[in-house]
Amino acid sequence: MRIHHLNCISTCPVGGWLFDDRTASIVRRGRLACHCLLIEAGRDLVLVDTGFGLRDVADPKSRLSAFFLALLAPEFRAELTAIRQVERLGFEPRDVRHIVMTHLDFDHAGGLDDFPWAKVHLLESERESAMAQRTWLDRQRYRPQQWSTSSGWRTYRASEGERWHGFERVRALEGVPDDVVMVPLLGHTLGHAGIAVRRGAGWLLQSGDAYFFHAEMDPKRPRCTPGLRFYQWMMEKDRGARLANQRRLRELNGRDEGVEIICSHDVREFERLSGRSAAVPRRAMRPPPPRSVEIAR
Repeated sequence: MRIHHLNCISTCPVGGWLFDDRTASIVRRGRLACHCLLIEAGRDLVLVDTGFGLRDVADPKSRLSAFFLALLAPEFRAELTAIRQVERLGFEPRDVRHIVMTHLDFDHAGGLDDFPWAKVHLLESERESAMAQRTWLDRQRYRPQQWSTSSGWRTYRASEGERWHGFERVRALEGVPDDVVMVPLLGHTLGHAGIAVRRGAGWLLQSGDAYFFHAEMDPKRPRCTPGLRFYQWMMEKDRGARLANQRRLRELNGRDEGVEIICSHDVREFERLSGRSAAVPRRAMRPPPPRSVEIAR
């Protein structure tokens, strides 16, 4: 399987260095990635998360909460949406047949509307929790405005498949190759999951928001920036589960089992794997497919 790394619109939190550990000052806004994966699976494409979408770019105030718009100030650029980067790579957007979600937060699910034909896969508990809208923060993070495709979502229960490197996993995803595995990592949300993709003899585990800063996966001396530590605390739905899963991920990272672990928002991880700045969209690798032209009558 070939994996393409897409940053589908960065967020720029107030506090700069306190979040990303690389912005020059705390009075400037920082930069976090929105790290999505595009997987070539035979003739079909599989997206892992979607980031922000075209409708978010066009009218963010009607789609996203004023609270998160002020806090994170997403860098809205249509060229960085998943659908536009798919096109830049020379693929037809309709070749994206499946979207596998880590969770439904607004910065992961905004592009679902851009692929209404794709089958969306997620944990059942994530759909239930998101749609319940129980708290004020739930109503800010979960945005039904982004869910025009929700009637066709395919949901799964945790613990229905064989174990994966000591973690529970769901059974095979319907229509998706067995080389893509959903691994429940509850805590950040009640239906949060990591998505493991076979890569040669090993695996790449996109752990979503199970952690936010690369140094959190250091098996000996884990650390996180103050801003991201606060943000994780603010957003967590189950603190015990979140911290337990972080410990388990660190333990896995410390063992030589051929698994590389990444998260959704660490810029260093994204730039290392993609080989480019998080501000640059994926470059085309092949000529774009011919587009049909409507002839005026």
